[in-house]
Amino acid sequence: MRRGLFVGRFQPVHNGHMKALEFVFSQVDEVIIGIGSAQASHTLKNPFTTSERMEMLIRALDEAEFPKKRYYLIPLPDINFNSIWATYVENMVPRFDVVFTGNSLVAELFREKGYEVIVQPMFRKDILSATEIRRRMIEGEPWEDLVPRSVAEFIRKIHGVERIQMLATNLEKNEKELQAPIRIPEF
Repeated sequence: MRRGLFVGRFQPVHNGHMKALEFVFSQVDEVIIGIGSAQASHTLKNPFTTSERMEMLIRALDEAEFPKKRYYLIPLPDINFNSIWATYVENMVPRFDVVFTGNSLVAELFREKGYEVIVQPMFRKDILSATEIRRRMIEGEPWEDLVPRSVAEFIRKIHGVERIQMLATNLEKNEKELQAPIRIPEF
């Protein structure tokens, strides 16, 4: 039984993640999917909660017909301490044999711990990135074709686009401007 580790923020889950996971599933019997920055939500970089991201993953993996018995979803809050991050992950997830990543820092940290690291292929990184998808949501541009159908449905259900657009408006700044005292010019 060979088990792999794949970590992402999934903000949101998109077709690039699914292509990468397809590759990972073809290489191992089981996959631990670490949901990074698990403590973060309701920001432009991390608009979705951990439970929302888990739901997106479950729906997308079901849609892609990956059996539930082949994967684990594990939330991984940030620790902001790179030199011990791989040890932290080891202590947060079940045993694994190989790490799949497209991130050079993650690759180096796990190589230093003696793990086999496989750099998975990147798929259309120019448009298949959560940053690009969030940008499109903010700008009102088409984004649905960049994510699995089930993920687009879920994001619409939770009003995720509206959340991201609201976060992009910087309401706090606008609110402060509204509360600023009115200055009457002196003549």
